[in-house]
Amino acid sequence: MPTSAQHPYHPIIYVRGFAGTQGEIEETVADPYMGFNIGSTKARMAWTGDVKRYFFESPLVRLMSDHEYGDVFVDGEDLVTADRPDCVIPYRSIIIYRYYDEASKDFGTGETPPIEHFAKGLGTLILRLRDKVCANPKNAMTPEDFRVHLVAHSMGGLICRAFLQNTALRSEEARHAVDKLFTYATPHNGIDMRIVRNVPGWLSFGDANNFNRERMAAYLAVPPVDDVSVVFNFPPERIFNLVGTNPRDYTVAGGLSAWGAGDASDGLVRIENATTHGPDAKGNDVSSPRAFVNRSHSGHYGIVNSEEGFQNLTRFLFGALRVDGILDIDDITLPIEVQKELQAGKAVHSSYQFEVAASIRGCQWQMTRREVREHSAIFRTYEELFPGAAGTVRPPDRTRSPRLFSVFLDPNKSVKASGSVSFAFDLKVLVPDYEVDGLLFMKRHYEGGYIMRELILVEAFPDKSALGGWRIKYGFQDDNPGKPGISAETRELDGEEGIAFDIPIAQRTRPGVKGTLRLEARTWS
Repeated sequence: MPTSAQHPYHPIIYVRGFAGTQGEIEETVADPYMGFNIGSTKARMAWTGDVKRYFFESPLVRLMSDHEYGDVFVDGEDLVTADRPDCVIPYRSIIIYRYYDEASKDFGTGETPPIEHFAKGLGTLILRLRDKVCANPKNAMTPEDFRVHLVAHSMGGLICRAFLQNTALRSEEARHAVDKLFTYATPHNGIDMRIVRNVPGWLSFGDANNFNRERMAAYLAVPPVDDVSVVFNFPPERIFNLVGTNPRDYTVAGGLSAWGAGDASDGLVRIENATTHGPDAKGNDVSSPRAFVNRSHSGHYGIVNSEEGFQNLTRFLFGALRVDGILDIDDITLPIEVQKELQAGKAVHSSYQFEVAASIRGCQWQMTRREVREHSAIFRTYEELFPGAAGTVRPPDRTRSPRLFSVFLDPNKSVKASGSVSFAFDLKVLVPDYEVDGLLFMKRHYEGGYIMRELILVEAFPDKSALGGWRIKYGFQDDNPGKPGISAETRELDGEEGIAFDIPIAQRTRPGVKGTLRLEARTWS
């Protein structure tokens, strides 16, 4: 772990996404910040009822204004790549990896190198940045302590993964310098369309075959299997996946891309393909932290130029506490009428959709949101939750427990008096369509109904005398609006640093849910 006093505010390297045509490449290289400087204007309803404009200035501007970062452009030159010993680079710097310059007719050969070449170049850039940063005495930085954050959009995330995973593409010292990777809308498991699953390997136009799974397996150094989202040689928990759920605002190719990707996508990347996982230090397969936002792949209302994206980005990079929510279900009861049909020997099937939205105190935007109407809800069949033969006792399968959210909390934005950080999450389990002997069972069915809904507030107070250094309270909005009042009984996480606590979920109705909301809190750095 880095020992620098600067931690966690390390230099940030932004790696942009795919440019398919020569015109797009030339447009890309003409922008000094390659899109990281693009903001958006959205309409929001004010407390007066008036609709007002909300301006998001861009990730670049907000990192500069909120976190004192700066760029590396001086007198028209990029100080990282220029040979200018008279200019020094501050530690909190934003660097744009301009890998498409080589493919430009203005700045390069006009020929696009393979993605492996871009991955090697990223390692070279990191080491060059390290040397420049360490040469600045104001940074008080040694090469051993130097760290960098990688922030990437779309194909940029694959370039970063190729650099991190494929030992043939980078030096160990460059990989060692990477502290965290944040990906926006990256097709970690390739691109699928309605008319063809898996971008064909022969589709070389604009190097679109970079998203073919066989081609991806080669440059990511993973076995040539259906799932190439697995991460090796880098901790999967230090990769954050921001997933878009809005295909409607993605207008590339006149909307053809959005139609091809389908509803459960950002207009190009399907939700199911936008996340990573891999073995942790103990060899257990774990999912990378992720959040879901109703934004498109790019464009005016794209995922990079969004407040939701910025809030997740900065809390993942700079936050001090990570909290994960998992719903362990002990029982889901059937309606009385359906239960009678089951007892009469008829075949009954059901499935469940879990909606969740998590919000941070003091922030106007939800950190993550998964909803049925946005085609992003968590889906489980009864058989997945309770595997086994019909008519037998079927214990729950905890490996299929819905993972609801990962949120990162920043004490720099805490309540000054108490130093506490707080968030809330709205959890719903929707009424399923029951099937009896192959027919939908529509008695007492109301579309949009749910068998459970709870809005839960959680507040963590720094306390050196408490287990894990945090004292935690929670509460139900229905019982005590706006104030968590129940002290959580915390316990140590099994085999790792951190604490966990349970929130019991009692069945209030039939059909209903009985189980436990398991929250795991880890110190984050």
